[in-house]
Amino acid sequence: MKKLILIAVTLTGSLCMAQEASAEGLLGDFDGNGTKEYAYTKVSDCTDECDGKCETTIYFSDKTIKPFIVSPAYDGTLYNLGDLNEDGKDEVGFYPGWCTSCWRGFLVYTLSKTGWKTLLPSISTHCSQWEDEKFPIKKDPKKKGYVIITSSEWENDDIRIKSKSVKVN
Repeated sequence: MKKLILIAVTLTGSLCMAQEASAEGLLGDFDGNGTKEYAYTKVSDCTDECDGKCETTIYFSDKTIKPFIVSPAYDGTLYNLGDLNEDGKDEVGFYPGWCTSCWRGFLVYTLSKTGWKTLLPSISTHCSQWEDEKFPIKKDPKKKGYVIITSSEWENDDIRIKSKSVKVN
């Protein structure tokens, strides 16, 4: 019985975790058609010092899924966030790279009938939040249609990490 409970807890935990892109890209069903495709990034007009336009385009192996641009971003990390808004499609998380500050917004994108759009406003994060392994977004296991947002805020001359449950559409 203990082994069965351990397997169930492990599987449940893995469902809540976002998947980070591998060398091949980020695997997911981003258009909801039941077929997995890869998402990958390409940086344009950006030096190692973040001079230039610094745009990162997110492309998909399925060419029927239109790419979109994140700017400013000196590349970054892609995440498959699973189906956060229960529309049958995996959402894309993007943590933009940059040359200076530790403060960066974590972006969450969803594919709508008109193209890619942000699912919610940018989530403010600081590198200390990432070092503490406090991922910016996950489904709220207690409330259907909600996600838990974990963000970094400057408060009383210190960085505070706060979480709150937010409804997604």
